[in-house]
Amino acid sequence: MSKRAQAPDDEGDSGSDSLINVDFDFLSPNPDVDYQAIKRLLGQLFGRDADKFNCHELTELILSQTSIGSTIKTDGEESDPYALLTVLNMHVHHEHPSIKIIARYCLDKSSSSPDLHSTLRSLFSQSERHVGLVICERLINMPVQVIPPLYNMLKEEVRNAATQGLPYKFSHLLFISRTYHLSLDEESQLENTMSASEARKKKGKTKRPKSEANDDSHVRPADGIYSFHPEDAAIIELSAHTIDYTYTAPLPETHQESRDKHAFGLDTRGRMMLLPLNDPLAMDTGEDTWDILTEKLAREYGVPQ
Repeated sequence: MSKRAQAPDDEGDSGSDSLINVDFDFLSPNPDVDYQAIKRLLGQLFGRDADKFNCHELTELILSQTSIGSTIKTDGEESDPYALLTVLNMHVHHEHPSIKIIARYCLDKSSSSPDLHSTLRSLFSQSERHVGLVICERLINMPVQVIPPLYNMLKEEVRNAATQGLPYKFSHLLFISRTYHLSLDEESQLENTMSASEARKKKGKTKRPKSEANDDSHVRPADGIYSFHPEDAAIIELSAHTIDYTYTAPLPETHQESRDKHAFGLDTRGRMMLLPLNDPLAMDTGEDTWDILTEKLAREYGVPQ
């Protein structure tokens, strides 16, 4: 079912670069069409550890929630989705094979953060407060501007479901995301490659608008860890706990050999963020954390009006 259409996405600069107009359709998950594409997105999200998560069963669980979550497509409802956002109740589905594995995995990866580990252990061992597992992934060329409307729709769907007595009232949201690590040598190599590419693009141009992604004021993170998802920064600001972790599965031997020979290759990793939700009646402002999150995403990543 179509939900809404996003404004066209314009890519490229003036001059020799081309202009691409894309209309994004926001649709409910379609069990008849989306299985393979969603399974691939899950494999991308979980990286080298994806085989641990029974992505087949997890995909089927996601597709069973046709009234919760959204996909993004560009070629009609029968085409493959390019992005997915949904939330799963980890308590309602605690016996589901994939959810059991994800819970154990999160406990294992959080062991280096005692506060997060004890919080998760406490949450997973009781039944009064429910944790929502947020699954958000997209193809790498999808713009971050699609994220604010995705989260806004998810917020409304969760609220509507909760008012109907369905189990979507959460005390916490648990996000699993992905990152990559660059050593100093790798970052220097990447910057040199990008500088040469930019120099070629600028030939014959009198002016090039500077975007945030190409801002020369880039500062390297102290730990060398970068986000694949820019919106992680907004979620981290609101989260009570965040941890970056390495995957359990080792790098493929050929990839490790290339890194040992100083050839550039991404060292992909995982990230976990735990965001506590609150009862708006208990807050002086009356503003719910869902609203704070979606407003922040819209303000920082939304399409300018």
